[in-house]
Amino acid sequence: MRWSNFEDHMRIAIIGNAGSGKSTLAVKLSRQLDIPVCEIDKLLWQEGWVPAPRVFYEEAHNSVIRDDNWIIEGLGMLETIDQRIDRANHVIFCDFPLWQHFWLLAERQLKWAHGTLELPPGGQKKMPPTQALFETVWRVDRDWMPTIRGLVSDARQSKSVQIIASFEELENFEFVRE
Repeated sequence: MRWSNFEDHMRIAIIGNAGSGKSTLAVKLSRQLDIPVCEIDKLLWQEGWVPAPRVFYEEAHNSVIRDDNWIIEGLGMLETIDQRIDRANHVIFCDFPLWQHFWLLAERQLKWAHGTLELPPGGQKKMPPTQALFETVWRVDRDWMPTIRGLVSDARQSKSVQIIASFEELENFEFVRE
C-alpha cells in the first residue's frame, strides 16, 4: 500500500526479537513509502559488536524519533521502546515462536559465514558469536517480550498495530493503515 496524503507524517516502529525479518521488512517499506529507515543496531553497537555509550544511543534515538517521517526497526534498549511506540503512528510487531527466531538466525549466520549475507545487522562486518546470539534471543524472549507485548497491546488503543506471528505472515505482509 502506498502512503497517501491522508496522513501528514508517517512514523512506523518495527519491533521484535532478533532474526524476525525486521530489517528486510523495513527496507521494503522504505522503498514503497519513500520514508527513511533507522536501524536501531546502528545506534546501539559500534564496530565489532562493542556497545555504544548509553548517552550516545539515547541522544541518537531521541533525535530520530523527533523527526516527522521514519521507519525505525529493532529493539535497542528496553527503556526506549515505549518512547518509540508512543511517537509512532504505526507499529509492526514481529512476534514469532522462539524456534522460528533460532531457525532464521541459523540461516543468517550461515549466510554471513559464507559471505552471502546482504544486510548485516547494524552494518557490522564481524559476525556475532552464534552461542551468544542465541542466548541473547532466548533471554529477550523470556525477559523482554512480556513487557513488549503489553506495550503493543496498549498501543492498539490509539494507533495502527499489525502483528506478524510467523515467517509465512512476514513473507506475505501487506502494510495496512487503520
